[in-house]
Amino acid sequence: QVQLVESGGGLVQPGGSLRLSCAASDFVFDYNAIAWFRQAPGKEREGVSCINRSDGSTYYTDSVKGRFTISRVNAKNTVYLQMTDLKPEDTAVYYCAADPDLYCESHLDSGDFTSWGQGTQVTVSS
Repeated sequence: QVQLVESGGGLVQPGGSLRLSCAASDFVFDYNAIAWFRQAPGKEREGVSCINRSDGSTYYTDSVKGRFTISRVNAKNTVYLQMTDLKPEDTAVYYCAADPDLYCESHLDSGDFTSWGQGTQVTVSS
């Protein structure tokens, strides 16, 4: 049963913008922590951003602060990742992940998340 579905990836030029969407089932959208990870070829999966349902607080890894914004729209069971000023080093497969009990406030560890989407490719290139 698919519970997290990402969309919105694509090819964009450096400096451009994309908005990723993570549509969740009702059950998973009630989880506290929903996060975005990314994995570039030959690299480990990296936590990018996270939002807590309990208080709406957010976390960003340093490399995306000021450029990416995470948000959730309860009426649509969707978490968004607005990405601006994209750089070639942002190229990766982006995954949505969720966990019912986690409160995300620091470094994101993929092992802490129990539900995952299938990923969407983001390529930043001229």
